[in-house]
Amino acid sequence: MSNQQDISSLAIKSPAVLPEKAPLFGALDLGTNSCRMLIARPRKNDFEVVDAFSKTVYLGKGMDTTGRLSNAAMRRTISALHVCQKKLRQHNVKYSRLVATAACRQAVNGRDFIKRARREAHIKLEVIKPAEEARLAVVGSVGHLKSITEQVLVVDIGGGSTELVWLDLTNVKPENRRNSIMRLQSNLMHTKKFDAATGVKVVDWVSVPFGVSTLKEQFSDVQEDKAAYAMMSWYFEEYITHFGPSNSNSLANILPNFQIIGTSGTITTIAATHLGLIRYDRQKVDGYEMTSDQVEAEIDRYLVGGPVWRADNPCIGAGRKDLIMSGAAILRSILRVWPTNTLTVADRGLREGILYSQMVKQGYLS
Repeated sequence: MSNQQDISSLAIKSPAVLPEKAPLFGALDLGTNSCRMLIARPRKNDFEVVDAFSKTVYLGKGMDTTGRLSNAAMRRTISALHVCQKKLRQHNVKYSRLVATAACRQAVNGRDFIKRARREAHIKLEVIKPAEEARLAVVGSVGHLKSITEQVLVVDIGGGSTELVWLDLTNVKPENRRNSIMRLQSNLMHTKKFDAATGVKVVDWVSVPFGVSTLKEQFSDVQEDKAAYAMMSWYFEEYITHFGPSNSNSLANILPNFQIIGTSGTITTIAATHLGLIRYDRQKVDGYEMTSDQVEAEIDRYLVGGPVWRADNPCIGAGRKDLIMSGAAILRSILRVWPTNTLTVADRGLREGILYSQMVKQGYLS
């Protein structure tokens, strides 16, 4: 997922609450690689960010071989959580939801870490299930939903897992589609049925237990760059063969008003390098649209340039020169199954989904 801090507008209704009198909301997303937090206040039809924090902690590093969170990774993460707790206290945040995802969910000692975080950093983390993670990813990216969209596939590539959610919006009036998704409940993710209250149908969803870090570690013994990429791409595609509507391979090409919204650091990075940015610029990346062919061409550039070229690219860097390829393998696998002329790049994710959901729940957005 992206580690940028800003957010964009969402067309939803809001009661007449003066911004300075509205309470503050906090959202923390602790993933396999990063710890990210937003503190925001409801404002008009959206919210404004008051403070933000993002730190790469690599909590899940080495988990593929040991099944455990390492002591070093836990220390790094506890240090970041101390900062988050300080910000929450300083801003007197009234409502907060602090979630942990794949790493804590999958690690043998995940529960022990949650207890340690509460004891040492005074942070009460909630380990959310894959269905809830998928729902929040959808809610967080809804700002980029087009009014004409009838079928939407939301792709959230994380560090330890990848969530795919396919929604059918044909029974929802165009002007109500964003609001309807905002009210989507996690129990519908399990039933995969039509929701009479909102008109939204969850056609399918899946949480693949591989993200940029875990997929990379799965093939860490493959030294040759292009070979590792090809194997990762093939391996991930096997996991999504039966996802989506029946005959999805052909449906993606003929479905009317079909849209893919992609949210992750991988997707925003591919957009940034495609645009030739010297420095990452959220305003240029968030909402940018790419075709499957453009994504494929950009990934080919990564392969031709190799690890050295990727390390030298200012939007990738040495720390992500390998991780970007596992993420690229995931994205290309998805676009091979469901090619599109408009992949909407979303620089947003769980934090935004948490904030929107909490503000709806407390009656500040509806």
